Amino acid sequence: MAPSAASGGSSLPSGFAVFTTFPDLLFIFEFDAAYHCIASLFYFGASVLEALAAIQLQVGFTYKYYHENIAAVVFSFVVTLLYVVHAVFSLIRWKSS
Repeated sequence: MAPSAASGGSSLPSGFAVFTTFPDLLFIFEFDAAYHCIASLFYFGASVLEALAAIQLQVGFTYKYYHENIAAVVFSFVVTLLYVVHAVFSLIRWKSS
């Protein structure tokens, strides 16, 4: 049988009490799916920089290394797309709750 909530267990903080401890403060980043949106921007920035590096390395490098960079660019944009989709679904879930 599960213990009841009134049996002396610790309760979750609410209101401004969330700002009193460091772990609770870190939990703030999960609210409003802000973490996922910011991470999506960082992933997109890294993908653009990788694409720029692949374009600049086109001249002067061997054929093998150029294709490895192209594969890295494609993979980074796929990961970015999936992370953006995850952020959108997080925002939808947040709005529905």
